[in-house]
Amino acid sequence: MKSLAELDKLREEIQREMALREKKEGIKVVVSMGTCGIAAGARDVIAVLLEEISRRNLQDVVLTQTGCAGLCHCEPLVQVEGPGGEKVTYGHVDEQKAREIVAAHLVNGQVIKEWTVKEEGERV
Repeated sequence: MKSLAELDKLREEIQREMALREKKEGIKVVVSMGTCGIAAGARDVIAVLLEEISRRNLQDVVLTQTGCAGLCHCEPLVQVEGPGGEKVTYGHVDEQKAREIVAAHLVNGQVIKEWTVKEEGERV
């Protein structure tokens, strides 16, 4: 850090990222971050989701994390909850799938059915 301007820029970036985690309305995206999820790559997935949501300036999206969802064999898991409460869970999400989920589901409202899993862990 070499200047006050750099510090201000860093503060603004962090505030923008924190705002993504604190909103109460809109679309909620939850990444399972239990040890099984982290071992399967959930940290990379949440980083990509944060980057894509910020890059696209999606204002009505909340990104948060949770513990193990009990579907360890489907990790990393990403759950998208719409404003009406409908939930879609994606399994075996990698960085590329995370980018496509943002583009298709969060931006265009299109569920990518072939990547979804039921609560029992089966693909839909």
